Amino acid sequence: MSGFDWLPDFLARLEGEHIVVHADLPQTVPPVHRLVLDPEDWGAAGKAAAAQGCRHAGVWADPGADRMTVRACLEYRGDYLLLETRVPLSQPVVASHTPYYPGVDRLERHLQDMAGIAFLDHPDERRWTRHQAWAEGDYPLRGDFPVAGHAPKRAPADADYPFTRIQGSGVYEIPVGPVHAGIIEPGHFRFHAVGEEVLRLEERLGYVHKGIEKIAVGRDAAGLTRLAGRVSGDSTVAHAWAACQAIERTCVASVPPRALHLRALMCERERIANHLGDIGAVCNDVAFSFAHVQCARLREQWQRRSHALFGHRFMMDAVVPGGVTHDLTDAAIETLRADHDALRCEIEPVFNVIDDHPSLDDRLLTAGYLSQENARALGCTGYVGKASGLAFDVRRDSPYAPYDALHIEVPVQKEGDVAARVRVRMEEIRTSLVLLDRLLDTLPDGDILAPLPAPPAWSAGLGIVDGWRGEILAFVRFDADGRIARYFPRDPSWFTWPTLERLIHGNIVPDFPVCNKSVNGSYSGEDL
Repeated sequence: MSGFDWLPDFLARLEGEHIVVHADLPQTVPPVHRLVLDPEDWGAAGKAAAAQGCRHAGVWADPGADRMTVRACLEYRGDYLLLETRVPLSQPVVASHTPYYPGVDRLERHLQDMAGIAFLDHPDERRWTRHQAWAEGDYPLRGDFPVAGHAPKRAPADADYPFTRIQGSGVYEIPVGPVHAGIIEPGHFRFHAVGEEVLRLEERLGYVHKGIEKIAVGRDAAGLTRLAGRVSGDSTVAHAWAACQAIERTCVASVPPRALHLRALMCERERIANHLGDIGAVCNDVAFSFAHVQCARLREQWQRRSHALFGHRFMMDAVVPGGVTHDLTDAAIETLRADHDALRCEIEPVFNVIDDHPSLDDRLLTAGYLSQENARALGCTGYVGKASGLAFDVRRDSPYAPYDALHIEVPVQKEGDVAARVRVRMEEIRTSLVLLDRLLDTLPDGDILAPLPAPPAWSAGLGIVDGWRGEILAFVRFDADGRIARYFPRDPSWFTWPTLERLIHGNIVPDFPVCNKSVNGSYSGEDL
């Protein structure tokens, strides 16, 4: 980490734009630096941040009785900066950051639908999260909106969403979803194609809105963590850890070192399980079932061990405020060491086949190309960004315990295609196995759970964790009674879903499944 040595330059940029930074307010939200701005300076601050080279890591709102706080998180050289402004509920208007950061398009539209914020100069005014469940003028995140909503009847179908249309000789539309043939969550994909070539893809998500942000309000810290673990079930460890980080930083809690090691161990197990599943699924989408069967077998064995040692196949509810719920005996540690060695031996022949097989090369090489320019513009992290040459990894570039004491190898590819995303995943599995052994070698003695001090009234904190899809953010604010007043989880899928619309250009329609699986955004992670 650079320790914000770049911040004076950024402040000079703001001053050059005649932006006023309020210095009379507390300037930190643990662990990030905070700049409070006037509402009219919001858009210019986004422009200055883009000129500085900052990556936009998310935007959210915090509605109050008569005012609304808008926050945006920026990352630069591993440092995180929080921009903040307040607007009256009577006129909740700020300028959009989307002209400078295309990746926040849907996050801003989400705020438009859920909190009623109007973003000036936003290039797309269509609703995003709002389907037909709420009337115009209903904003579920505001305090006067009931958790159960107003209408108990079934919401009408969202049949009139104004998809962009392409006209031309031979151009036709293919609607896919929102209900799919498998067990995946709903999402609609609207293709425009000529012959088999895709000219345009437009996504429509948000069909199973869970109300995560609304039902978080009023919970205690433990209840919030259970909820966080259900933001996206395949990332339950990472989302719960990010929420706990935010809570523990706010409460100035001291988490036992052994518990931190066990959290990291579970998070790396989560990474391996999901990468195994997706590598096999990518191969299956091009009819290479051998790899699918082998990866599914290895993933199943891995998850059964997680269930035996951590109480759940996905290790759900194993991360709690102040620590973890399950410890490892000496016998369990030796079992895990043996598992790591066994998996190393089993994956190498399978990965060697995947990495050099003519039928796979024919379908994966050059398919679904995402340029580094597009990946950076959209704010991608995780394997999607790494496969397009972006090496950012929270564990290495903004390290938190216990990763701050470990060497993290970050695999990077420059080809940006489906094959590159598969290679990054294979390398991440190998890296995680090394980390797992190191975590066991350095596992401290001691407790696995510590009491959580009471949070200061109206305090807030930010959790930042590297999940298997990439960077996860969790913002938590407490009220005067120590209950949750605001929770916002930002899954990496907010930034990787839009890549699918770009990387599919020029590909043929039959390549959509494999391109989609190579990105594998979480429907649930975006559909809060």
